[in-house]
Amino acid sequence: MRDHPSGRWRIWHLLNRCGTDDAGLHVEGLFHYFAGHLTRQDAKIVFLEPRLEQELLSTLADGRAQRLFDPRYNVLARPGSPRTQNSTAYLLEWLATAEHGLTSGHRADAWRELAPEFSPDRIHVAWGKRVLAGVAMQNVDFTDHSVATRLRGDYPVVTVRSILRYLQQRQLATGAVLVRKGRTEEVPVSQDRPVLH
Repeated sequence: MRDHPSGRWRIWHLLNRCGTDDAGLHVEGLFHYFAGHLTRQDAKIVFLEPRLEQELLSTLADGRAQRLFDPRYNVLARPGSPRTQNSTAYLLEWLATAEHGLTSGHRADAWRELAPEFSPDRIHVAWGKRVLAGVAMQNVDFTDHSVATRLRGDYPVVTVRSILRYLQQRQLATGAVLVRKGRTEEVPVSQDRPVLH
């Protein structure tokens, strides 16, 4: 986001405090964001419909974006969970609030709009990893999911890939570019990983 058309770009995002089940909302400059332990410096920029862009900014200005935030972080947060949240679920809830002009800023309202069309990805976590993560990691809470899900080990979660699919399905994006190694190329909105040449 920018304060004005010639202003500096800043990133608004939800960030988990490493090793804890606590998160916070942060606004950072691009340098600080990209300098923070990323394994790659690639970036995908998705251009949203102008009406949606304006509504996202409105949700920041009137506090709805802040009210959607829940500090109880779970990397495997169940989509629509009232107990926990992660950065991708927060982003999707924010997009739904803006798209549908929801005025409450309540997460449940966003999920009522998302439920008919949003399709989460499923991440398989093997039994041994579930046991170790459940004991050693505070930011993973398997009990946010049903017993049947935990027995199968296939967890529905909001991923970047599922958000990109949603944006394309709802025709909320006008295009996307990938910035990699100082070069920019147009890519499909729903492409979640760069094609390496």
